[in-house]
Amino acid sequence: MNSLSRMTAIALLSFAASGCVFIDGKYVDHNDWRDDQSDNRAMISKLEIGTSRNSVVDSLGTPADSEAFTHDGEELRVLFYRTQRKHSDGETTRDETTPLVFKNNQLIGWGDSVYRDYRS
Repeated sequence: MNSLSRMTAIALLSFAASGCVFIDGKYVDHNDWRDDQSDNRAMISKLEIGTSRNSVVDSLGTPADSEAFTHDGEELRVLFYRTQRKHSDGETTRDETTPLVFKNNQLIGWGDSVYRDYRS
């Protein structure tokens, strides 16, 4: 293998190992949790009551956690999206997330107070 081929192979392997992603020609760094949190906060601030759960997941992606329970005989689902960092342990805990509460697959509210009102 000549030196140009080796250098090309090393460059390609380094690029692949770095976790870099290009979507539609734009660089996306999926490893920066700060961007993810900021993006989640921005998207959540634009949500409207009544938005479907599928639409929220399409916009925000897979939640960090989720839960389902019944309240007054109706099923509620809660999606937890990471919006802040409190622990530098590499794990996402519920106190680092914003809960989005859905009834009949429609968004009825978000935030800890909404979640607690329905969960208790």
